[in-house]
Amino acid sequence: MFRKSKRNTVSKIIEGNLDYLVRFAYFRLGNHVEAEDLVYDAVLRFLEKAPDDIRPESVRLYLFRIVHNLCLDKTRAGHKDWVTIDGIDVEDSTTDSLDLEDADRINACLDSIPQREADVIRMNVIDNLSFVEISVILSIPQSTAKSRYRLGMDKLRKLFINNKLS
Repeated sequence: MFRKSKRNTVSKIIEGNLDYLVRFAYFRLGNHVEAEDLVYDAVLRFLEKAPDDIRPESVRLYLFRIVHNLCLDKTRAGHKDWVTIDGIDVEDSTTDSLDLEDADRINACLDSIPQREADVIRMNVIDNLSFVEISVILSIPQSTAKSRYRLGMDKLRKLFINNKLS
C-alpha cells in the first residue's frame, strides 16, 4: 500500500474530489444514491488496485476514469442513460456563470446532438474538466476531445439561432 505521507496526500485528493465525482456520476446515472454508491465503489477499487508508485497528480484522473467506466457498465446493463441538468441547482454547479434560461436551453439542446459530443460538452462545462483530463477519461486523443467539443458547440449554436428565429 502507500507510505504514510503519500497515503495522507492521496486521501486529501480523494476527499477533495468526492463531490465532483458524485456529480459526474449523477449526470450519467440520474440517481444521486446510485452515484454515491458508484463513487464509493470506485474509491475502493482505486485503493485496492492503484499502483504504489502512482503520482499524486494522477490520482484525480485515475478516479474519474474508474467512475466513467463504472457508469458505462451501469448504463450498458440497462440503467438510465445520460441525464440532463434539470435536477441540478445551477448555482451549486460549476456553471455559475449560466443563468437559468441558458441552462434550460442547453439542457434541451444537449439531448438533440450526438451523445459523444454532448458527453465532452458536459465534461468540460458541467464537470469543469480540461480537454487533457477528458481525453484521458474517454481514452481518446486530446484533439478528438477538442474536435467533439467544437462540433457539439457549433450544433448548439445553430439550435439556439433556430430557436430564436422560430
